[in-house]
Amino acid sequence: MRGWWQELAGLVLPADCAGCGAPRVVLCARCRTALGGGAGRVRPVAAPAALPVVHAGAAYGGPVRAVVLAHKERGALPLAGPLGAALAAAVLSAGPGGRCGAGGVGEGEAGELALVPVPSTRRQTRARGHDPARRIALAASARLRGAGVPARVAPVLRLRRRVADQAGLGARERWENLAGALEVRPAGMRLAGGARIVVVDDVMTTGATLAEAARALRAAGLRVAGAAVVAAPADAFRPGLP
Repeated sequence: MRGWWQELAGLVLPADCAGCGAPRVVLCARCRTALGGGAGRVRPVAAPAALPVVHAGAAYGGPVRAVVLAHKERGALPLAGPLGAALAAAVLSAGPGGRCGAGGVGEGEAGELALVPVPSTRRQTRARGHDPARRIALAASARLRGAGVPARVAPVLRLRRRVADQAGLGARERWENLAGALEVRPAGMRLAGGARIVVVDDVMTTGATLAEAARALRAAGLRVAGAAVVAAPADAFRPGLP
């Protein structure tokens, strides 16, 4: 019910720009441009070994950070559209139809994309009234289909144990906190098998969450083509990444 009321309120009530506070607009043109600019390959400085090739739609900071947090933590559900557009741009930055070489999205293969969102905990979903990564993935898949790229959302991952809040944890602590925490649902092979799997999330910081998601998928016998996020730290956009 909370999510339904948030959706309705976002459609009928005046709002300020989530990125800069400009009056009476959900997202102004300048902040929309910031969210959609600079998609490319990213990698943390100390990346986990299991991390696949990752592409991001924008650098995480300023209005981009504000928009991501407004959607995730404050229930600004209409922002799922522009955030999904940024995620779709990240997928497409891997190459035509979401394909690229060097182990990237699709590795040159054709076929349908299965966007696999990183799952939220039940507690987080209840507190927020929605699942941010899944909502953004749905918007991204619609944008990709509109661009002629066959794509669907395959929510095949789930948490198999409790994990601590990642806020305030360093890279090693995040990896230790998440190691072995995810697994593929029993119907996962049916939902995602045969498609080019792309793990998706709103933000990448250390890469620990994406790496654990990729590990769980591989452990179930599923092939991970790559990962994509709405935003990543500016220093993750490093020159020379293949």
